[in-house]
Amino acid sequence: MRIGLLGTGRIGAFHAAALRRHPDVTSLVVTDADPRRAAEVAALTDAEAVATPADALAAGVDAVVIAAATAAHADLLGAAARAGLPVFCEKPIAVDLAGTRAALAEVAAAGIVLQMGFMRRFDAGYTAAREAVRGGRLGRLHTVRTATSDPAPPPAAYLPLSGGLYRDCVIHDVDALRWVTGREVTEVYAAGSDAGPAMFREAGDVDTAAALLTLDDGTLATATATRVNGAGYDVRMELAGERDQIAVGLDERTPLTSVEPRAPAQAGKPWQGFLERFGPAYEAELAAFVRVVRGELANPCDGAEALAALHVVEACELSRRERRPVRVAEITDAP
Repeated sequence: MRIGLLGTGRIGAFHAAALRRHPDVTSLVVTDADPRRAAEVAALTDAEAVATPADALAAGVDAVVIAAATAAHADLLGAAARAGLPVFCEKPIAVDLAGTRAALAEVAAAGIVLQMGFMRRFDAGYTAAREAVRGGRLGRLHTVRTATSDPAPPPAAYLPLSGGLYRDCVIHDVDALRWVTGREVTEVYAAGSDAGPAMFREAGDVDTAAALLTLDDGTLATATATRVNGAGYDVRMELAGERDQIAVGLDERTPLTSVEPRAPAQAGKPWQGFLERFGPAYEAELAAFVRVVRGELANPCDGAEALAALHVVEACELSRRERRPVRVAEITDAP
């Protein structure tokens, strides 16, 4: 299989290496807005570097992986759809709801496969949690707590392009919440703080966020996120039911130290970033995409799933701005 990779930044370079390791990927064509970066990744992965996305789409590829900057996703997805090529796209589809809906309309019109990059669906811990919840081990689920904490802020130039902390970061927790529980979020109440580095205020973003999410069966969930967690990269989900409670992301590398006198000491080096923590999951989702393109597997995360998660974080942003509860239907029913 010959695959075109659009974008060779940090995640794109990781994907390039993962794709070249896959036994069914025979060749790789890469491109980037920075030609030097594309050339460097091509040299490291024995790939062919081309000047533009159009060149990559015209290079006889069988499928496309979009890992470019967020603002470019919708246009690149539209171009791939018009070329009739299956696409794997990093989230989000677009920086806003209108752009997302327009891009998905192009996908539907072209009838192509679109698999979205929500890698937590391929993580062993989240998969085990889904099985426990769906299998009834926890009994009636009453509380879910999620946390995503980055060890250090991204570059200041990234913030205005990211869509904000909820759309860029919390959306992963929302997708995992829906996927693990099988429930939909019906209402949110969200807040954010920009009390950290000034660059967040300058970008109109927040460095820390918290939301209370009500699911359609009455289960309550909280989602917190921050860009300034100096202890290390911390991604967890805790699920509590009437019979049992479990945790994802709680191991010897969790950057959390108990101050209880009889607690064990933290044994391992804390996670330093998402590529280290979720490396196997990223590789697994691309392996799944290859199988989807080959017709061997049903699409594990299509555009409708991405849109559903976006509806929830859009509701969170509205709630944060207006300081009120927001029903997700306010977003889904909006023209």
